[in-house]
Order: sequence, then structure tokens, then C-alpha cells
Amino acid sequence: MERTVRWAERAFRHWRSVDPEPQQALFPIVQGAMDRELRRDCARRLLELDAPGYAIGGLSVGEPRPLSYDMVEATEDILPRDRPRYVMGVGMLHELGEYVSRGTDMMDCVLPTRNARNGFFFTPQGKLVIKNARYASDPSPIDPACPCYCCRNFSRAYLRHLFLAQEMLFSTLATIHNVFTYLDTMKRIRQAIVIGNLPGFLDRLRAADAPLV
Repeated sequence: MERTVRWAERAFRHWRSVDPEPQQALFPIVQGAMDRELRRDCARRLLELDAPGYAIGGLSVGEPRPLSYDMVEATEDILPRDRPRYVMGVGMLHELGEYVSRGTDMMDCVLPTRNARNGFFFTPQGKLVIKNARYASDPSPIDPACPCYCCRNFSRAYLRHLFLAQEMLFSTLATIHNVFTYLDTMKRIRQAIVIGNLPGFLDRLRAADAPLV
């Protein structure tokens, strides 16, 4: 943690010396492993940098998911609410709302694209594994309610054929669907916040944490 703080201080000195009025944002990263007090101490010290936003790192590295949520909560009351909070490297579709409900504004993750390449589709009903034989003659789209290019134009059967044939087109189409689904989920989370129904929406997201097989 000490090295993280020193590195951030050094980075901000250089950043501000190069451009006193920078046009890009630099976020220091809150670290501290799985120790709440270390993370809180790190967050307090990084506040002195008066950064345009703050990242939370060191998560999604194999720890139980409840512990990951707890580490985000540990600094929720310290990091300024008028600056973006960015949790690095998370998460599964059903986890997006969990992090948002703990004060997170931004997340990034390879899961939508990596899972796409490996034949996994995210849907509001759960994860769909396209290689399974049940989809060999299935004429329906991945998600009948999804308006993405993949779902509007291609059947599960054809997508399964592309995957088994190792066609490059499969990765493109699956990525389009998964990224669209993630963006649409975040849009729905924002709408749920506006109308005051985030808890109800979170319950529906949690129910999607299961494969359609």
C-alpha cells in the first residue's frame, strides 16, 4: 500500500508538471489487499491528491465475491461523492448492480468479450452455452427481447454452427451481443436509480446468475 501511495504521488507530480490544466483524467488506485483498514488508510491518503476520480484495484483476483463487495464498501464513505469511482476488472453481468449499489460509477472487464469467444452468451435470464446440442436446430435468437445486431439476424442454431466450425464471425457476433447486453444492463440500472427501484432490479439481476445450459 505504501508503494501504491508513493507511486500515485510521483505520477501526479509529473502529470501536473506536464500540463497544469490537463485535458485527460488521472485516477489514483486504492489498494490494500483484503484488509479494510489498509484500504481506508490508502483512500484517505490518496484524497490529498485532489484527483478527478478514484480507482479501486486489487479485486476480482480469486477472492469470494462477498469479500470483494466488502472491500468496495470499506472506502465508500471516504471517497468523494462528486468524483467518479472506478472499480477495476469486474464483473459478471449480475454483479454490476452490486457494485453500483456500493457507490461505484464505472467498471471495466474482459468477461463480455472473453466469454463471447468461448461460446457463452449473457442474457437477463442467465448464461447460455451455445455449444450444447439442444441448440443444434433452434431457430430462435439468443435473446428474443434483445435488439442487438446478433439477435436480430442470427439463430442459435447458426451461431452454434459458427462456433463449432471455429468461424471468426462467431466471435464478432457473440461480442456484439454480450457488450450490448452489458451496456443495456447499465442503462437499466440508471433508470432503476432514477425511479427509486434499484433494490427490485438487483433482485432480478441476482436471479440471472445461473446457466441456461
